[in-house]
Amino acid sequence: MPERRKTILVVDDDEGMRDTLTAVLRRDYRVLRAATGEAGLQMMEKEDVDLMMLDVRLPGISGFEVLKIAKENYPSVEVIVISVVKELDVAIEAMRHGAYHYISKDFDVEGVRTLVAKASERQDLGRSLMRLQAEVAEQNDREFIVGPSRATRDVVGLVQKVAKLSATVLILGESGTGKELLARMVHRESGKTESPFVAVNLAAIPKELVESTLFGHEKGAFTGAIRQQLGKFELASGGTLFLDEVGDLRYELQAKLLRALQENEIERVGGTHPIKTSFRLIAATNVDLEKAVKEGTFREDLYYRLKVIPMRLPALRDRIEDLPELARFFLRRYNAKFHKRVQGIADSTLLILGNYWWPGNIRELENLVERLVAVSDKDWITDEDLPYELHVAQIDREGPATENLLERAVSTFERNFIIRALEKSRWNVTATARTLGIPLSTLKFKMDRLEIRELARKIRGG
Repeated sequence: MPERRKTILVVDDDEGMRDTLTAVLRRDYRVLRAATGEAGLQMMEKEDVDLMMLDVRLPGISGFEVLKIAKENYPSVEVIVISVVKELDVAIEAMRHGAYHYISKDFDVEGVRTLVAKASERQDLGRSLMRLQAEVAEQNDREFIVGPSRATRDVVGLVQKVAKLSATVLILGESGTGKELLARMVHRESGKTESPFVAVNLAAIPKELVESTLFGHEKGAFTGAIRQQLGKFELASGGTLFLDEVGDLRYELQAKLLRALQENEIERVGGTHPIKTSFRLIAATNVDLEKAVKEGTFREDLYYRLKVIPMRLPALRDRIEDLPELARFFLRRYNAKFHKRVQGIADSTLLILGNYWWPGNIRELENLVERLVAVSDKDWITDEDLPYELHVAQIDREGPATENLLERAVSTFERNFIIRALEKSRWNVTATARTLGIPLSTLKFKMDRLEIRELARKIRGG
């Protein structure tokens, strides 16, 4: 999409100066003009102004008063103050009220163009900082893990095909499957990594604040709106806007989202004019939108506008081959976070994890690994470190083939107890038998029966 030209407002009571500045700046900017401070402020209420050239001496309200009001109500607007003569006290006063710079009316044309360009760059930097602050999740250490499963590789293959297109993407999948991480991958693969990625979880925002959060608001639009606020659509300009849980969007706001997509423009809460936008939308939901359309809770036209490129993320139980790689990734992450040195997760433990249903998907696995690493004082995470419900799931999955449920539970407890004793003796089998008060031959028999001997070889070898 073509980038929006910035708008600069020239406020000067001298018609000749207004004409001169318009001629100098209209090559690169959309130029608006006002002869008084009152007219300038009224124009700012109607138009989306980015920059201002402001005369100090104006009839009626003074330039300094206009500057003060403008910076209070429109803090992102950069203002360059103009005066007839070069006066140090005027420059100091202008800077004190928030002006970007100060020039006299005997200016150099190229110097003015350069100064305005620098003011525009500063504004872009300020908005970039706002974008960074607006992101819920940090970019660092946030990536979609590509495991060996066919389901995952199919999704990644689709990402690589469509990432560079500007078409809207709709990511479908259960909660916790990594939809935001996949959206970030689409953004990275688009080749526009220098542009913003703004993520919004609609389900996490109070309903009364959703519209203001997305579209921004003008000063006085509602109680508590003490100044103009840019919305997520504007913060994502030139980049990617990720709307998570889009199925939760109120019906009356769905029309505004549809208009933003169709017309490439939005209107702030309390605003009176449209604002052009340029962004790539990625939406995600765990809601059955087709069902919601039939029930009348989701607009059909919006549904088809979102579903240009659908991607379905499989649940963790449907890509269970990826679990070992995911678990090792989270192990590295939380080793670094908690300054731990847990070397790995035992194979038998990974087998138990693989037999679990994972209703919370990858988010549940990550939370589990974080907890295990946080409390661990061992080199390896083993079966006994896992919570009770995972052991029960293992028993339920295997079923009472050769022993009843109680015997299976006893065996699980015995195995974990022996492993803990072996760890305390640094995997010295003889010392462990002595500690447990059983013959060495009995311990070896139990280690074979409970499949501990292979684990001991790996740990001693590692």
